[in-house]
Amino acid sequence: MIEAHDLGKRYGSKTAVDSISFTVQPGRVTGFLGPNGAGKSTTMRMIVGLDTPSSGRVSVNGRQYADHRAPLREVGALLDAKAVHTKRSAYNHLRAMAATHGIPNSRVKEVIELTGLGPVARKRVGGFSLGMGQRLGIACALLGDPHTVILDEPVNGLDPEGVQWVRHLAKRLAAEGRTVFLSSHLMSEMALTADHLVVIGRGRIIADAPVHEIIAGEGQVRARVRADRPQDLLHALAGDGVSSKLLEPELLEITGVDSRRIAEIALRERVLVYELTPLQASLEDAYMQLTQSEVEYHSHDLPVRPAGAGIGEEN
Repeated sequence: MIEAHDLGKRYGSKTAVDSISFTVQPGRVTGFLGPNGAGKSTTMRMIVGLDTPSSGRVSVNGRQYADHRAPLREVGALLDAKAVHTKRSAYNHLRAMAATHGIPNSRVKEVIELTGLGPVARKRVGGFSLGMGQRLGIACALLGDPHTVILDEPVNGLDPEGVQWVRHLAKRLAAEGRTVFLSSHLMSEMALTADHLVVIGRGRIIADAPVHEIIAGEGQVRARVRADRPQDLLHALAGDGVSSKLLEPELLEITGVDSRRIAEIALRERVLVYELTPLQASLEDAYMQLTQSEVEYHSHDLPVRPAGAGIGEEN
């Protein structure tokens, strides 16, 4: 179990984590979400003692990380897969870690096989692909057979088979009664993996609830509609909270009004509707709603130019 109480971290005048409190329970996968710069990595680093809190406290399995006599057996963490001596082989890196805790070489071989590193275990880590580096990081996290596993962006660089493997691994660890805490920017994958979510924005907790509750609470009603006079239907539907986009000449995606109301208005306006499909609210929709005012770094669309037009040329 991970327990944070009024946990805070400041760097000079900047507050990275602002007095947050949450509990990560064993037996379920808890996802940790938030925009870039929200404080996720800082929070994870404080959990394992790499950063010292400016205020509050955080414990793992009832103690601060530094107070555990054999921390690898309590907490396994993947925070930076590149934090490895590049001239060592994966096997020797794991052996060196194991030696610090009296972990037998048989366990080193187990995690190598578990993570699919067998074919490259004797090769230098400096030549690893991003995906293989991630697998080594996960092997390090699992080396001590810990009660609590913390994984920061574990599927980064993995192929589809590897992504699926991480998903099943996280679920299996939770089913064994372990505490599993992981972050990811892949909303579709988090929706398939996590049971519970902690969402952070600008250093503050903005949601702490089961996945289905967050989707139900923040996801907006949407429907896909095919109609012979889409513009007339859009005009009739215009109102507070209703938005739409034209996907094809007669295909609309309408947000903020349910399918029955769309059908009623189409009938009243004598608009022929030949497809009306309610769309399931997604975690991505809910996440974007939750964090829309918490994003520190905003992207902007490029202006559309005809193919072949040079930058700075007048049309």
